[in-house]
Amino acid sequence: MENSINTDYILELKEVSVAYSPGKNAVDKVSAGICPHTVTAIMGPSGCGKSTLLRAINRLHELYQDITTTGEILLKGQNVFKMNPMKVRRLAGMVFQRPNPFPTMSIYGNVLAGYKLNNIRLSRSEKDAIVEQSLRSVNLWEEVKDSLNQKGTFLSGGQQQRLCIARTLALKPELLLMDEPTSALDPISTARIEELILELKEQYTTIIVTHNMSQAARISDNSMFMYLGELVEFGTTKQMFTKPVNKRTEDYLTGAFG
Repeated sequence: MENSINTDYILELKEVSVAYSPGKNAVDKVSAGICPHTVTAIMGPSGCGKSTLLRAINRLHELYQDITTTGEILLKGQNVFKMNPMKVRRLAGMVFQRPNPFPTMSIYGNVLAGYKLNNIRLSRSEKDAIVEQSLRSVNLWEEVKDSLNQKGTFLSGGQQQRLCIARTLALKPELLLMDEPTSALDPISTARIEELILELKEQYTTIIVTHNMSQAARISDNSMFMYLGELVEFGTTKQMFTKPVNKRTEDYLTGAFG
């Protein structure tokens, strides 16, 4: 595996493997370091382990039986496997492929859902401030401020996805984990989410799984190319797209396979 990034990391992956069945790794001994206030794209063909690796970071695999994760994942120097899993999921918030606002909750309730799930009590003024700040951070406040009590599902697809990002940001995470967050959206909504990801870089570190190479080129600082569970190459996006080190990376980026 080629690695041309060397600096202080907010997240370190050390020999991380994930297996859905014994003896067969969907992610195989991945090691990498993620720098603060960057956007890192994880690319590769379907079934290469991109989403599996992303979900390992905040221990989502532990919600399912028979999935084993080995190796070390350090978040700001702390091993996530030695932390409370709920805390890990607060610090490394996940945004999924399809917008998934909780259908029975209002927009207001959706933003605060993480606090409710974690049994964190807040005063009304604290709730109001968190809702407004979170919705402003995703440029949604002006669009929904007069309909906060309506269900989140009445919003457009792009608005729903921004609401889901606001719900994640409300818990003040260290990392944003995004699993193909624009694949279910139209081009205009996709552009707004991409702009948002770039804006959020000032405050957050983002790792995004994307099948869209053009998107990776537009918004990421660094890129990881995975193939058959292996991290083949990891470097700056500019270098990877202009002068990939590994032949498999070059073949993927030029459309020879994948």
